[in-house]
Amino acid sequence: MTPVRQDPPDPDSREDAGVSARRGRNDAGPDFIEALARGLDVIRAFGTTGAPASLSDLAAAAGLSRPTTRRILLTLAELGYVRADAGLHRLTPRVLELGLAYVSASDVWSLARPHLERLSVETGESCSIAELDGGDIVYVARVAVPKLVALSVGIGTRFPAGVTSLGKVLLAHLPDVRRDAALAEPTRSGITPARPSSRPELVAELAAVRERGWATTDQALAPAVRSIAVPVRDADGRVTCAMNVNAHAMETSMETLVVEHLPRLQAAAAELAADRALLAARPVATLPRR
Repeated sequence: MTPVRQDPPDPDSREDAGVSARRGRNDAGPDFIEALARGLDVIRAFGTTGAPASLSDLAAAAGLSRPTTRRILLTLAELGYVRADAGLHRLTPRVLELGLAYVSASDVWSLARPHLERLSVETGESCSIAELDGGDIVYVARVAVPKLVALSVGIGTRFPAGVTSLGKVLLAHLPDVRRDAALAEPTRSGITPARPSSRPELVAELAAVRERGWATTDQALAPAVRSIAVPVRDADGRVTCAMNVNAHAMETSMETLVVEHLPRLQAAAAELAADRALLAARPVATLPRR
């Protein structure tokens, strides 16, 4: 009998499989589509390489082999999400469709801005709303005032939840099992906190945050950055996001945040929650079929 010829293992496949293992995807289940995950890894890699970016830089940033990255880039180019010129690659504006799909499906973006603008005028500070994503917070709405701070924040920025006032509020309102699972997830922000808390300290603080209804942070995320946050509830009364006022430590004391800004912040969050409830209760007209 003629032996069946077996091709040697593909070194690129082994390399990419190693990346999947390091990212905890081996236990994702049989329905997990690894190719899609790697495509998203390449899209996110543009955020660290800048634009335009070479194939080598993108492969290194995504943690994938060059052949795999090349095939993904060709696919993204065919779909209109990437443009290549002289061996360099950049994202196209079509990528915004991916983020706008979330914005269109969320009531926070459209409802929050007038409340954040008014709160920013009243406090003279930047104000934001964030949601929890694993062990991180992600900013979904923000009104900023010019301040010299150590961190740049915009829509889509993520930070480790445990060292932010927004994150503490969101973690505090999770059931214990979900809270522990979120805290166990590594951050994808690329940020090293200035003063992280130990797990027992953080869990104790979260219990206090849940009891009193607000959280603060004082230069734990980065020097000179301090903030105060409160929960924002949806139409069903669930805490789905949080709103904060953040300030420069050299300009605004913790006492000012708590005594002066907290009542305004709580009022703005309550008004936003009321708007969300009204929107959810609005009757939806259905057009008759022809």
